[in-house]
Amino acid sequence: MAKTKIEGYMINLSLTHEEIGENIWLINDVEKGLGNVIVYAEDSLVTIRTKVMEIPDTDRDGLFEELLRLNADMVHGAYAIEQEHIILLDTLELETMDYEEFQASLDAIGLALAQHYPKLSKYRNS
Repeated sequence: MAKTKIEGYMINLSLTHEEIGENIWLINDVEKGLGNVIVYAEDSLVTIRTKVMEIPDTDRDGLFEELLRLNADMVHGAYAIEQEHIILLDTLELETMDYEEFQASLDAIGLALAQHYPKLSKYRNS
């Protein structure tokens, strides 16, 4: 069910994607602002995620405060920390996920990456 549903949505959205594992897809559609976005279905959840940047060596507290402020403006998804990376992710329920919700999640991630880049880029390691 997951494979048919998710692949159908990605085809309808005309997304450049490839299946990289069982119920795991990589979206690389720079024109739509979605580069290196992973979509995977596990159990009853669909997770959409991408690495944003490495956590910098300096001004970590400033970055974390900025991320919390940016999270408040997110419609879908949130910034999080995974190991030494900042990631952007959203989790949807597979059973109730519809086309519009899947599209809204991807749109929100693409928009956040584009709009937040100027604020986050100042924290990147040189």
